[in-house]
Amino acid sequence: MTAPSSLLDLDDADALLAADVDGVLRFAALGGAQIRATQAAVEEDGLVRLRGLQPRSIVFVTGDGSASRAAEIVVAALGGRTGMPLVVSVGAPPWVGPLDVLVVAGDDAGDPRLVESVDSALRRGAEVVVAAPDEGPLRAAGAGRATVLPPRIAVPDHHGLLRYLAAFLAVLIAVEGERTAKVCPDLGRLADAVDEEALRDHPRNEVFHNPAKSLAARMQGRRVVFSGDTRATTHLARHGSETLLRMGAGVAAAAELADVVSGVRKFSAANPAAPAGYDPFFHDDQLDGPPPGAPLRVLVFAAEANRPLVERRVAALPDVDLVVAESEAATAGPRYDAPPGSPADSPAVSATRTEIEQIAVLVGRLEMSAAYLRLIGGN
Repeated sequence: MTAPSSLLDLDDADALLAADVDGVLRFAALGGAQIRATQAAVEEDGLVRLRGLQPRSIVFVTGDGSASRAAEIVVAALGGRTGMPLVVSVGAPPWVGPLDVLVVAGDDAGDPRLVESVDSALRRGAEVVVAAPDEGPLRAAGAGRATVLPPRIAVPDHHGLLRYLAAFLAVLIAVEGERTAKVCPDLGRLADAVDEEALRDHPRNEVFHNPAKSLAARMQGRRVVFSGDTRATTHLARHGSETLLRMGAGVAAAAELADVVSGVRKFSAANPAAPAGYDPFFHDDQLDGPPPGAPLRVLVFAAEANRPLVERRVAALPDVDLVVAESEAATAGPRYDAPPGSPADSPAVSATRTEIEQIAVLVGRLEMSAAYLRLIGGN
């Protein structure tokens, strides 16, 4: 077990690496590798049966955790831009048939809900894609009739969101082709963006040049609320809250931006932070009353294009930070072992990233931040 210690400094790379006996930093940095593994499976004709297909709908049936969150992000970001409806369902709907594509994703090959969904959809003639371990009852249900995109890189469940995101995007690209080119990035390009973020977030990079360390420093010792400016970034915020909890890095709330704007000021007034000069060593509950809580900080995830609007919406909040992919990456600059000719070695980050690409970058940053918080003791 990695023992949290408040004595660790975010800029002490050797101490961080020595404390990371569970490899939490390495797991958090494998997002790009997971995307490339999915890309390799697709290039091996993994989705050849979907090419040229014109389905009535694409239905996502997911297990709990990262698969569910990835499906919600894809539907929120791309649902209004595809040529067919994208549906998230708890199981194979009774109307699914030969005109539909069912994508089943999860970490548990023995999940009865996923197994039943695969079996019933295949019996009705639907095209089925399984993004789950190719084993157990799920493998038996597919029995050579379903297209399988199994995980090729072992990571903890809470680091699997980018793999599911890649699998869902691969299905959309196979079905839609050129029609989604402007909103649905190529998997290689998506992996490049995530790997570039991982390079910037390397432990050898100082806080000032490291977006993940900077984000961890902003969360350390504070009560944190995550939010997003759109449905997609709100699901990203919820993923951040879940990741912090599952990694033992801290506890953070997640809510829609409208709820945050209306509630945070009331919360801050009812729960004042520690006054200047407060020392918990000399605090007496009977004489001084209840000890003050840690200060509250709001972190809002947004796409770069929405930044001016979001800044106006949160201007009245007492302590808020806007977290975007583009500007922080562009100003940080590669500092550690960026291979010549790689995207991280370029002088500036492209300003044309799609919303999905920006969300993928922020997923990598959030997971690295959670790893750093766990190592330094979190809240």
